[in-house]
Amino acid sequence: MTETRAGDAPGRLRQMQIYVTGAGGKRPTVPVASDLLEQAAIRKMTPEAAAYIVGGAGSEATMRANRSAFERHQIVPRVLRDVSRRDLSVTLFGRRHAVPILLDPVGVLEMVHPEADLAVARAAAAEGVAYVFSNQASAPMEQCAAAMGDAPRWFQLYWSSDDDFVRSVVGRAEKCGCEAIAVTLDTTLLGWRPRDLDAAYLPFLRGLGLGQYLSDPVFRSKIPPSPPETGVRPRGFDLISTALSLRRKGKQFGLSMQQMRAAVAHFTATYSRPDLNWGDIKRLRSMTKLPILLKGVRHSDDARLAREHGVDGIIVSNHGGRQVDGEIATLDALPGIVSTAGGLPVLLDSGIRSGSDVAKALALGATATLIGRPYVYGLALAGETGVREVIRNIVAEFDLTLALAGLTTASDLDGSVLVG
Repeated sequence: MTETRAGDAPGRLRQMQIYVTGAGGKRPTVPVASDLLEQAAIRKMTPEAAAYIVGGAGSEATMRANRSAFERHQIVPRVLRDVSRRDLSVTLFGRRHAVPILLDPVGVLEMVHPEADLAVARAAAAEGVAYVFSNQASAPMEQCAAAMGDAPRWFQLYWSSDDDFVRSVVGRAEKCGCEAIAVTLDTTLLGWRPRDLDAAYLPFLRGLGLGQYLSDPVFRSKIPPSPPETGVRPRGFDLISTALSLRRKGKQFGLSMQQMRAAVAHFTATYSRPDLNWGDIKRLRSMTKLPILLKGVRHSDDARLAREHGVDGIIVSNHGGRQVDGEIATLDALPGIVSTAGGLPVLLDSGIRSGSDVAKALALGATATLIGRPYVYGLALAGETGVREVIRNIVAEFDLTLALAGLTTASDLDGSVLVG
């Protein structure tokens, strides 16, 4: 356990960093308030990137429900308690994490910043938080791992219909030091996303977000000599922009334009597994010795089944509201899942925007949390520096929320802290 004195704790340090530099006329690189952060990032991003990153499924009711759940639960502080020393750490699979916050896997980050996943990897390592590499990353996991040194990282797996590729990426994750595999379960089909549909824009068809695939020897060995004829071709500007995008990605990964078109077609044909089932989770155990978490659990019965199938952890997630319109908020699903998880670590994402949100999730039983969109907004605005500032701000607010609630350790957070 690593305790910090009040003056050395991240909340006080971050406040003074901002105020002291502010006395010299300098403002934070990215907005501190979460709504202003999002608005600034939207202005910086292209319309297509903003639609993909900011948008959700259908009417976006699930996104609103995620936020409403956090707003509905209220913290009830206690006073006259010595909170001068605090410990924010949690332990996951034998690794002590300085804070109960990890960075979610978010795909296609090249849409918002050219350094994409590499900038996030460097920021995570510098700030001492774990980063879950995206299956749909813009940069290969090996490059991100090299940028992180000994800092903790996990790998997110989208289960392809090609088991050979699954074995390959899982093996690569082990070799580059990933400490867990998080299998995403809620995207076996792509959700109905009006913002993307109105823009008629899917980044993968332009070769974006395929860094793990285009760098994988198994995937590359199965790229057909030429793309299949579909009879559908983009026209005008779309044709030009798509060609330029494919040419850039091909140059990055040593593939010709024809190979890139074929690679995109092969990815599209093998990307998802609508028939994914509990038997596959059992098979994954034979592919890796790493801890396996199921990401996308929202029903308590699935938590029970996860325990019965020997899973090592659960991530309560609704993909940030991007998959099913009108589904349950993750914070509302959390208590029931924790009660049936049988002591498995239960993490939560979707809707977290602040340090007080982190505190509420832990109070309702989460072992740790993951943040997604906020750090992407920081990336869009200021690259690695922006990601680092977002991390610092959320960690700082969590530290201060813990202390001002009258608590000294992350494990002190429980249901007695909340009403609502």
